[in-house]
Amino acid sequence: MKNISFFIFFCFAAIVYGQQKPNILIIHTDDLGYHDLSFTGSQLYDTPEIDQLAKESVSFTNAYSSYPRCTPSRYGMITATYPVNENKGYLGGIPEDKNFIKQFKKAGYNTSYVGKWHLGKGASAPNKYGFNHIYAAGEAGGVGSRFYPFNTQKNGKPAKYNVPDVKEEGKEGDYISDMMTSETIKFIKQNPKDKPFLAVLAYYAVHTPIEAKPEDEARNKKQLKNINFGTTPEYIKEGEGRRKMRQDDAGYAGMVENVDENVGRLLQTLKDMNIDKNTIIVFSSDHGGLSNDGHKGERHLATTNLPLKAGKGHLYEGGIRVPLFIKWSQELKPRQDRKSIVLGMDIFPTLLDLAINKKGFDVDGKSYKKVLKNKDSWENRTVFWHSKKARPHSTGDSKASVVRSGDYKLIHFFEKDIVEVYNLKEDISETNDLSKKEPKKTAELFALLKNWKKEFLIKERLQIMKTNPKFSKKKKKNKN
Repeated sequence: MKNISFFIFFCFAAIVYGQQKPNILIIHTDDLGYHDLSFTGSQLYDTPEIDQLAKESVSFTNAYSSYPRCTPSRYGMITATYPVNENKGYLGGIPEDKNFIKQFKKAGYNTSYVGKWHLGKGASAPNKYGFNHIYAAGEAGGVGSRFYPFNTQKNGKPAKYNVPDVKEEGKEGDYISDMMTSETIKFIKQNPKDKPFLAVLAYYAVHTPIEAKPEDEARNKKQLKNINFGTTPEYIKEGEGRRKMRQDDAGYAGMVENVDENVGRLLQTLKDMNIDKNTIIVFSSDHGGLSNDGHKGERHLATTNLPLKAGKGHLYEGGIRVPLFIKWSQELKPRQDRKSIVLGMDIFPTLLDLAINKKGFDVDGKSYKKVLKNKDSWENRTVFWHSKKARPHSTGDSKASVVRSGDYKLIHFFEKDIVEVYNLKEDISETNDLSKKEPKKTAELFALLKNWKKEFLIKERLQIMKTNPKFSKKKKKNKN
């Protein structure tokens, strides 16, 4: 009898403790373009740590942000929905069964959010959304300065929004990306050994202001002397302004390389703690690099997304295509997926499916667990974007909607009723408009986009009315 009891206990223990849930580390960069890594083709930006991570991961060639600007893209990722509302949404109105962070907490995860939140306060703050540990996360979309005291700009004026925690804990000479990395490492090291963790490190880099450490900028200035840009012009006219055509900014290069060094610190910490093999690591960006300005005047442009067209703010490939690497040494074999179409809003459904085998959420994002395990391919997927809050004055973009279905992409600039169609497999730079040459394909794509907008925008409007108390108050005032 004792032997049978011991056997039952042994089997139970094996089931409970032998299937340890993986840790999760999401490294989310700000404004980092698809070609801002040496792994993806940069001649100037040296990123050996991220390159190595990519080689050890499943990396995606056709990975996209859900929107070409910061806040909607982040809202799309954290909620797994199309961010057609184009603002902070209202995270406080999301029910618990659709809140991915709270689902991870229910499954026993210790949760951390360090860095750029930019998704609201009060009921929409990161602690209310389910994160236990929070650092440098608030309303701010950027920092006043990357150097201590951080919330004061170079001109001495205070930043529009303060980044919390960093001034109080920093000292002269501190650099904000280093501090945020140290805080995430501290959280990982202090995490209870019997609990898995979900940590998000959302760098404010490489968003403006463009401020690198002096030694990093000096190194890149030397490197630039040996790069020949040939006949490539520095700028061309595009949209309502210009597009930068060269990666020739030593300060921006230094910022990219500082992120790379900090990624190396994170990866080394996981190895030193012997938890690297059972940690899912996600590396990505919120949208394309800042390469375009608008009609308001010339601004400091950071990078180019060549051979992709345009950049931040635009629905051309340069504005929405992003690097995406997912590593889990215990379960995923490293490879490059050149076919599957995946979006930022797919990340959390995928992680929940990978980590605790939970699926079936009624959201727009989908789990690509089978894609990661090379058991499925999503090359024929149909996805959408909608941008009605263009910034022709600052980034030169126009209001537009987009559908990508398989290799084909249609852009509809709906204010001017201009349609463009591209075959991305053959024309990654979007230079050959096929809308007139392939009228049947154009009509097919336009019908898909029209139907999606009709269905989805109405659904979104109803959801806002139902969940956002601010909207309800406005409606009551109007009635009176």
